[in-house]
Amino acid sequence: MNTIYEEWPMWQQLLTMLENQFGNRCEIILHDLTKEYDHTIVDIRNGHITNRRIGDCGSNLGLEVLRGTVQDGNRYNYVVTTRDGKILRTSTMFIRNSENEVVGCLCINTDITETVRFEEFLKQYNKYNLPQAAAAQKEAASPQEETPPPQKNQPQPPAAADTGEIFANDVSQVLEYLIAQADRRTGKPVSQMKREDKIEFVRFLDKKGAFLITKASERVYEHLKISRFTLYNYLDIIHKENGSTDPEKQNP
Repeated sequence: MNTIYEEWPMWQQLLTMLENQFGNRCEIILHDLTKEYDHTIVDIRNGHITNRRIGDCGSNLGLEVLRGTVQDGNRYNYVVTTRDGKILRTSTMFIRNSENEVVGCLCINTDITETVRFEEFLKQYNKYNLPQAAAAQKEAASPQEETPPPQKNQPQPPAAADTGEIFANDVSQVLEYLIAQADRRTGKPVSQMKREDKIEFVRFLDKKGAFLITKASERVYEHLKISRFTLYNYLDIIHKENGSTDPEKQNP
């Protein structure tokens, strides 16, 4: 298979089955990732979940896979929150051609907002927590033992991975989301950024695939208050370090 259209009847049948199986609280989207990223959605069911429709863009996760930052972008059963406050249980499967190149993806977004609220209501109503109750029961049934204090320099568990994802109608919203992430990561206003901070800012955006978005470079150098030449110089430094290709040459 070289494109998703070679198996188009099968994809249509699959989306129809999923739509009927999971009902109107489940959004199913098929993306053609060989198109311009502004218009990757080629089929969508129950688009009211994220307020998207055919012809809209993909999320930031797809950009990272296309950029090559993420080799296996498949993610199953993770939770994200939309800009309008919906809580979604989400899965994404990327589709590859015979050359192992990404040509599309299938996404499922189940709206669990109401069930989460109902779950919280039940917790408050029952005033009973199963893990806490089990721990109390175990403690009552066993001899009391003093818990040893934590050792100095004991390694801490790693922080949870950032699975933040934005669903947008316009790819510029995805770019603004990534720029805001880079701002938070830098932790200082642009006026206080040094050259190293700005290179790290650009490195983060490049890793996230931001420069695959048309005209992204203009938005970034304006945001950082640097020249186009300086931005390209930063990208050259980053790509020489990584031995990677320049996405600007792919998507000027």
